[in-house]
Amino acid sequence: MRAGTLRQARWHRHALAIGAPPALRSWLRESGSLTARLTAASTVFRVQRLHQHTALCLRDEAAAIGMRRPGRVWEREVLLRCDGEAVVFAHTVVPMSATAADWPLFNALGERSLGSTLFYDPRVVRGELEFARLRAGHPLMQRARAALGLDENTVLFARRCLYRRRRGTLLVTEVFLPSVLALAAPRHNTTNIK
Repeated sequence: MRAGTLRQARWHRHALAIGAPPALRSWLRESGSLTARLTAASTVFRVQRLHQHTALCLRDEAAAIGMRRPGRVWEREVLLRCDGEAVVFAHTVVPMSATAADWPLFNALGERSLGSTLFYDPRVVRGELEFARLRAGHPLMQRARAALGLDENTVLFARRCLYRRRRGTLLVTEVFLPSVLALAAPRHNTTNIK
């Protein structure tokens, strides 16, 4: 297999296509806010910002964000932690052509959740989820491994989604760490209120 193909992921429209374990599929297919679900499944939810700066987008991101080839983007990477444990490595890219009017809060997020702004802004249009099994050579796999000291043989599954606001696009990729499977299912109120 060529080294270039190891650095790209094959993105699919269906979670079943990537061979994820059954226990992980509900996390991958979560249609609501992942932040809300993680908050409900833990006592303390925290966003740990690893960095936010300009960078070259990944090869398998360029077309998704409307670029002919990899170019400069605003990049943000965070760990989503539940009760101190990292459960998701999140990677976001925004084309440099986006303006502050397109994504007014992006530069000021700090350690706040991006999801909490995306799901509550009526101007944000969410695209379809795509799913991938990350290979050892994929940059996000390498970054997650470096940030967390994961074993080389760890298999990680990811999803991504394109968001649009005004004329801007924003691509969020969430890499699910094995520790997410230890989270309890969120409690739902099953009482009928009439």
